[in-house]
Amino acid sequence: MELILALSIGVLGGSGVWLLMRPRTFQLIIGLSLLSYAVNLFIFSMGRFPVGRPPILEPGTSGDPAAFADPLPQSLVLTAIVIGFATTALFLVVMLAARGLTGGDHVDGRGPGR
Repeated sequence: MELILALSIGVLGGSGVWLLMRPRTFQLIIGLSLLSYAVNLFIFSMGRFPVGRPPILEPGTSGDPAAFADPLPQSLVLTAIVIGFATTALFLVVMLAARGLTGGDHVDGRGPGR
């Protein structure tokens, strides 16, 4: 499981960085999204992967904290997903406005023929 997760993080991160280097804004947005997914998976993997274990202790009981899931990475990733979605929506609006103003979608404002 950890090997598959590590490979997924590497592929998502590498693809995201490669797309960030592209000159078009849509590829830039997709690259940022892939990179944020890689970071979210990395943060999520910092918590353990206990299957069927509760994230909190039952009231009135004491137990081994190592046997429970860590809820902090899950809450951080959930917050990052919401913020990432809002940021992507904002980027899309800015991209559409810039495309309407400049007539192209290159990051530097110059097309291949200019």
